[in-house]
Amino acid sequence: MTATQHETPTAAPEGELLLRASGLTKSYGQVQALRQGDLEVRAGRVTAIIGDNGAGKSTLVGCLSGMHRSDGGELRVGDEQVSFTGPQQARAVGIETVYQDLALVDTLRVWQNLYLGREDGVGRGPLRWLRRGAMRAEAARMVGALAVNVPSVDARVNGLSGGQRQAVALARAAGWGSRIVILDEPTAALGVQETAKVEEMILRLRSQGLGLVLVSHNFDQVLRVADDVFVMRSGRTVAHRATAGTTGPDLVALVTGATVEPRPPAPDA
Repeated sequence: MTATQHETPTAAPEGELLLRASGLTKSYGQVQALRQGDLEVRAGRVTAIIGDNGAGKSTLVGCLSGMHRSDGGELRVGDEQVSFTGPQQARAVGIETVYQDLALVDTLRVWQNLYLGREDGVGRGPLRWLRRGAMRAEAARMVGALAVNVPSVDARVNGLSGGQRQAVALARAAGWGSRIVILDEPTAALGVQETAKVEEMILRLRSQGLGLVLVSHNFDQVLRVADDVFVMRSGRTVAHRATAGTTGPDLVALVTGATVEPRPPAPDA
C-alpha cells in the first residue's frame, strides 16, 4: 500500500469478536512459560491482561503478535484459524503491537517513524526514489486523526517527551489499518499528566472501533480504561470478568489467588 492509497478499514460493529485464543501453550526447553493462554478481543472494547511477573502475559502477547509461535492451542482472527511464524503475518491480519521500547528511531522525524519499514517509493535498491511528500502528508493526517500532540511531523523523536513518543507509536500502530492494537505497559515510564493523555488516546481508539489489548500492572488504570480483564497466573488464564463492578481488591485477589474478605457494615451514626 502506498502513502496515497493508505486507508483505514471500516470499523467492525461494536462487540464483534475480532480474536479468540484458546488453550495456547509455549515452552522454552524444559520451561513451560504458557500452559493455557485464553483471550478474547472485541471491537470497540479495551481488554486488559493482568498478572504477576512470570504469569505468562508477555509470552501470550508474543504468541498473538507473531514474536513467538505457540506450541499448541488455537488462535482465531475473525473466522480464520491462524498460526503466526513472524510479526509480518500478524500485521497482515490487522494485529499491531506497541512494546515498551516503542521501536522508534530517535534520530528520525515523526513522519519517518510512522513509515518505518513501510516506506513508499519507486524502484529498488540504492536507486529507489521515496515519495517523501506523500508520506509526510499522510503522516500528518494519521497524527491529526488521533489528535496526537506533537510540534510537527517534521520533529525528531529525540526531542519529544515520553508521552509524545508513546503517542507516535500508538498512531503508527492504529494508522496502518490494524483492527487490533496490543499495548504492553504503555504508561509504565510516564508521569501522571502524560499517562492521562495516553489513556485518552486509548479511549479514542476504542471509540473508533478498534479492539485494544492492554497489558498493565496498574490496576487503577485497568479499571479506568478497560472493559474486560483476563487474569493470568503461573502460565494460565485463570479468570475473565468485566471491569464494571470490579474493584482493585478484587483484581489483587484474582492475581494472587487470595480471597477478598467482605467489608464490615458501616457503624450506625
